[in-house]
Amino acid sequence: MEKSVFKLIRRYQYSSEAIIFKGKLESEGISVFIRDNNTVDTYPLYSNAVGGVKLFVKNDDFIKASEILSQVSEYSLDEKNQLVNCPKCNGKQIKMTTSIKDIKTLIAFIFSMLFVLMPFYFKHTYRCNTCSFEFK
Repeated sequence: MEKSVFKLIRRYQYSSEAIIFKGKLESEGISVFIRDNNTVDTYPLYSNAVGGVKLFVKNDDFIKASEILSQVSEYSLDEKNQLVNCPKCNGKQIKMTTSIKDIKTLIAFIFSMLFVLMPFYFKHTYRCNTCSFEFK
């Protein structure tokens, strides 16, 4: 029996991200294995402790899978499928993040931490990787 060896290709904060990319790779005929998704789904705050949800592919498919994943933009897109521009520096390396900069979000965060719950309210903002400017 031939033993196939898998190689780590990416890590994700949440299993939902890993599942999306797993589907993309499987649609291209690449075998994919996900690890630590059950741990992160059960205890989302453990994601950093376990190194996130890990996506593995066979050694033979690693180069092809890397090319496929490199075609998918990791930065935010607008409604016209174009990269979002930073209003301050006009950079295109923009990611959507959550922010705790207003009182309502802070109270929801503290309440959820006290009762070991997932945050029920949070505010999304865009953050530029070039100049660190946050905007809506």
